[in-house]
Amino acid sequence: MAKKVKAVCFGEILWDVFPDMERIGGAPLNVASRLSSMGVETEMISKVGADEKGEELLSYLNSKQVNTRNIRKDKEHPTGMVNVTLSASGSATYEITYPSAWDKIELTDAMMESVRNADAFIFGSLVCRDEVSRNTLFQLIPKAKYRVLDFNLRPPHYSKELLMELMQHAEFIKFNDDELFEIAGMMGSKYNSLEQNLLFIAVKSNARSICVTKGRHGAVLMHDKKLYYNSGYQVQVKDTVGAGDSFLGTLIAKLLQEEEPQAALDQACAVGALVAGKEGANPDISAESLKTFINPY
Repeated sequence: MAKKVKAVCFGEILWDVFPDMERIGGAPLNVASRLSSMGVETEMISKVGADEKGEELLSYLNSKQVNTRNIRKDKEHPTGMVNVTLSASGSATYEITYPSAWDKIELTDAMMESVRNADAFIFGSLVCRDEVSRNTLFQLIPKAKYRVLDFNLRPPHYSKELLMELMQHAEFIKFNDDELFEIAGMMGSKYNSLEQNLLFIAVKSNARSICVTKGRHGAVLMHDKKLYYNSGYQVQVKDTVGAGDSFLGTLIAKLLQEEEPQAALDQACAVGALVAGKEGANPDISAESLKTFINPY
């Protein structure tokens, strides 16, 4: 039996609007959905508009067994929307509407209580673009036992100063490889290799664990001063949206449940690959299909 653990995710919950469809999204929502599916008692702190789109987000999270008691409704600001434009090569650009309800998350005692009682508090950089949500985050961070920072760099919604400050407050940091090189460069790194930049960040931050995803090439995890590698899994990619979020949700779940770091990393990479092989950010993945995918023979 996996150890019973609790996690709280903080930040944006929204709709990704593509030319031909709308999808529920927001990195913290995707991470929360995957944590819950992995047996972690999960709660979301955010804000939606007092509108139909907001109600749909709440219904969705409730269907995923994510606790929504700390998602407030905002009568003045609408539920978040992101207009996604895909280039001919399939790369995405994002127009994130502002202000949205999730920009205005105001602190409550109930939020502080939830964070205090959780085994992990997971947050990103995008939610800091507005001072209301940013101030709430920085008041919640000191209440947390274990802080997980998930970078989500969306120009122009970040600054070097903000990123540096967030990093000083995290025990666990997750980058993709582009983010690692960009942020290490901002901090003055002269290194070209991924491992050297990872160790450079480890020295410059307070993080005990750092994970870097490498797309189809897997990921590397530094945990308790040791490096762990997974070189990825082959899959026919349908849609990479949410794959990194599911990777992180799985990795944090397994580490909190006291799995060995290598096994946790392998499962996280497998879940990320399975998500990329399906439509949408949060497809259901059974424990059985995950096991078969990692060990097909």
